Amino acid sequence: MKIKNIAIFILLMAVTFVNAQNVYLSKVEKTKDNNDKYFYQIDPKNSAAEYLGEIDVQGFSNDDASVFAAIYKKAKEIGANAFSYKPFESVDEKTQPFNPANYRLELYYSTKEELLKPSDSIYFFSSSSKPQTISVNRKDYTLPPRSFTTIQGIPGEIYTVSTKKFLGSNIKISVNANAPAQYFQISAAKIKSNTFGEPGINLKSGDILGLDKSFGDFLRMIYTENK
Repeated sequence: MKIKNIAIFILLMAVTFVNAQNVYLSKVEKTKDNNDKYFYQIDPKNSAAEYLGEIDVQGFSNDDASVFAAIYKKAKEIGANAFSYKPFESVDEKTQPFNPANYRLELYYSTKEELLKPSDSIYFFSSSSKPQTISVNRKDYTLPPRSFTTIQGIPGEIYTVSTKKFLGSNIKISVNANAPAQYFQISAAKIKSNTFGEPGINLKSGDILGLDKSFGDFLRMIYTENK
């Protein structure tokens, strides 16, 4: 009996170790006195944003909302409201592909005007562990786990989205001129939403979940685009 208990303990510790993740500020260049809630992805090559520091993420987890919440908290410690992915380089100075178990983010402070640029894009994300199928205006999309697809919306158009499941969700999405991009995640299980204004999910409609832009931008970085 004792041997069995020891075996179970070792297994649990191994699972914990595999799923352990460390999020930390690896570099702080400066800080900003900034209390806004934004944390959006930018292209620093085409931005006048002010560089603040870097965050390292080590270890893999399928709980993307928790990972993002930890990153968001660290970023806000130095007043960052924008981020970009910083690829690692190999010894021969070649850019390494994105590794969800080990990556680095650059942190920035940007103006509200730059962060809130309008976009007609609609993003649909799969779940972190299971493939998902959706229909958008009767066109089907199959998304592998940890992937997304993008639809370039037309202002004034209405898009009918369905999960194609028995008793699944159906929603209608409108695209307005000069409005920000819209983000949705397809999930087989219902997920409790966060309080509005906090990082993560803040809307829900069955198994089609509306995401805030901060979390949507994060998923857009760590997931693979399914074109």
